[in-house]
Amino acid sequence: MATGFWKDNPAELLRVRKGFDLRTVDPDATPGTKKGREAGEDELEESAQELRELQEKLYAQSKVGGQLRMLVVLQAMDAAGKGGIVNHVFSHVEPYGLALTSFKAPTAEERAHDFLWRIEPHVPGPGMIGVFDRSHYEDVLIQRVRSFAPPGEIERRYGAISDFEKRIWDKGVKIVKIMLHISPQEQEKRLLARLDNPEKHWKYNTGDLNERLLWPAYMDAFQIAIERTHTEFAPWFVVPANAKWYARAAVQRIVISELSAMDLQWPVGDFDVERERQRVAQSADLRWP
Repeated sequence: MATGFWKDNPAELLRVRKGFDLRTVDPDATPGTKKGREAGEDELEESAQELRELQEKLYAQSKVGGQLRMLVVLQAMDAAGKGGIVNHVFSHVEPYGLALTSFKAPTAEERAHDFLWRIEPHVPGPGMIGVFDRSHYEDVLIQRVRSFAPPGEIERRYGAISDFEKRIWDKGVKIVKIMLHISPQEQEKRLLARLDNPEKHWKYNTGDLNERLLWPAYMDAFQIAIERTHTEFAPWFVVPANAKWYARAAVQRIVISELSAMDLQWPVGDFDVERERQRVAQSADLRWP
């Protein structure tokens, strides 16, 4: 955290702990810093190289047989800023090492299988950072709130999710689950802003209001999902997100911290460096045509 923006690491401050209560999280808060928007936007840019280098190390290790990879799960209410996180945080990494998956409502074929069937193929491969814009958690959030699945099935899914996450963790997947937490008042502002701007109408979904009216039920569903699936191998982080600049900077720092904890190293070349220098020098007189 060399930029001086963070007084305390949000990766520690925002990690869910025993006894977590979503009601105590202030969506307006900016834990870990007393600085404002301009400084937060500077932090995002100044730390981009740190993130990029860690990603490149992760990718480089896969080229010599390394199995490590990262899965970042983004969950939130509508208009909470998931797209902004993708654009402002993960645009800084090399595209060859990034896999973004945006899960929509399941198709008829997907509904014919277990809820994890459509998730499995998108688990990131070695060396990759995978980002899920929504995820398997929709199956214990909207499906719980809307009663799209019976209570017994919802209950089963919490255990199935933890089993799935443990299985991929055992294969080298570092899992980082992030809830962007906004207030209903902030969501109202953002939805109205979309309606006020014709260029943003494509982002507005008339169904969003239907889900907004169920806000308390969704908060209960998030609380239960976090309680039931927060583990040491697949932790949850809850990021106050009323201030977009803060949420972006915090998510970036969380990802940097979790990548740093993987103790990534540049792989050692399996060749004689001095001999390769000589070979390169000997090829210096090449001409075309």
